[in-house]
Amino acid sequence: MTPAEFARIDMRVGRIVEVLDFPTARRPAWRLSIELGTTIGVLTTSAQVTNYPRAELLGRLVVVAVNLGVRQIGPVRSECLVLGAVDAGGAVTLLEVPDGTPVGIRIA
Repeated sequence: MTPAEFARIDMRVGRIVEVLDFPTARRPAWRLSIELGTTIGVLTTSAQVTNYPRAELLGRLVVVAVNLGVRQIGPVRSECLVLGAVDAGGAVTLLEVPDGTPVGIRIA
């Protein structure tokens, strides 16, 4: 991937506003709704971040890629990708920004 290709990925600060069960997922996952500000609004996705309890996710600021296209994952319309680091066992550590960072701003 070239620097120009990487720059085309639209990454934003989002706030997780809803965390729902996703019992039909092939691998354990949550169904998330993420607020991305007035321009983009709320997007939904599924995320294999079940190493985080629901209470730790709700209200959390995360980094989200918003222009990778829409993907149907079973009954869930995945409109964005929550970014994180994945360890050898598959546990995800979410990429975060400090509290107080405005929702919807672009990651550079």
